[in-house]
Amino acid sequence: MPFFVYVLLLHGVLGFLDIVVNHELLAKLPKRGDAAPEQALHAARETIFAFLFACLAWYEWHGALAWWIAALLLAEVIVSAYDVIVEGDTRVLPAPERVLHLLLFINLGMVITLVAYALVAWHGGDTAAVRVDYGWASWVLTLMSALSLVWAVRDGVAAGRRRQIHVAS
Repeated sequence: MPFFVYVLLLHGVLGFLDIVVNHELLAKLPKRGDAAPEQALHAARETIFAFLFACLAWYEWHGALAWWIAALLLAEVIVSAYDVIVEGDTRVLPAPERVLHLLLFINLGMVITLVAYALVAWHGGDTAAVRVDYGWASWVLTLMSALSLVWAVRDGVAAGRRRQIHVAS
């Protein structure tokens, strides 16, 4: 199993902790009217990771298809950079959240680096989605993908509701 799979799994666990502990329990973002832009960015990030987890769980993306994975990773960097700005402008992040975000950024760098090495190798082949099976890890990534998609919808709906309430008041 390629090492990027382990690092991607770790990213899913760290992201889950960030969502549950920091966003839900401590900051209570879905209930804050000023959190609509942040919630929308989180929904975008969760959608990106839903695709990354699903795509990398069962396939290698050869030839021109390697650019699909590269585009997802670039989109994640853009969303994360913008999220840092929005969070900093909206609220004071507690120390545990700042530390977890640091760990997520370090891990994201590892994900990008390791997946990039794979993409370089895959890009040289014929264009095809080549089926792989990493055993339990493919199934866990599939579960993470489904949970990310559900949470993306939840955060997107919360952002829409908060935006409407914020505009109405």
